[in-house]
Amino acid sequence: MSNLLALVVGYLVGAVSPATLAARRAGVDLRGVGSGNPGASNAGRALGRRVGVVVALLDVLKGLVPAAAFGAVDHRAGLVAGVAAVLGHVTSPFLRGRGGKGVATALGAILGVHPLWALVVLGVWLLVLAGSRWIALASVCAALSVLVVAALLHEDVLWAALLALVVVARHQANFVRRLARG
Repeated sequence: MSNLLALVVGYLVGAVSPATLAARRAGVDLRGVGSGNPGASNAGRALGRRVGVVVALLDVLKGLVPAAAFGAVDHRAGLVAGVAAVLGHVTSPFLRGRGGKGVATALGAILGVHPLWALVVLGVWLLVLAGSRWIALASVCAALSVLVVAALLHEDVLWAALLALVVVARHQANFVRRLARG
């Protein structure tokens, strides 16, 4: 029963879009600005860096709070809530099935159940971003790093694979566009 509740609560919390709410408040439709993506990066581009940072922090909390709350009761329920929050973020029913890329929400989910892993993920993200200046590449490398950590520790590998799969799949178009430009 706790896994089902974790799934529903995690999904619904993840489905709330701080980027879309901030944009609406500013009179902006994110679908028609920048990448058209209702996430922190596009909100930052469209509404300013400060708003982008606030949206990113709220997206982290969307993954962190359900994962940590359910994880305090049952580790597996925390894993379910974290993945569900990421899935809610990328397929929000409030946005007709659209959503962000899931990076910040996935980081929150990782923080909620494996806080030390989050240090590795964040470190990889920062290093790749510093070297490449490309957020999509940093995000995909960070997502894959959680899978590497899980595999090395032989712990929650399927969960890490699901998180990585969602983030990588959501960034596919970024790589296709980049390769097409040469």
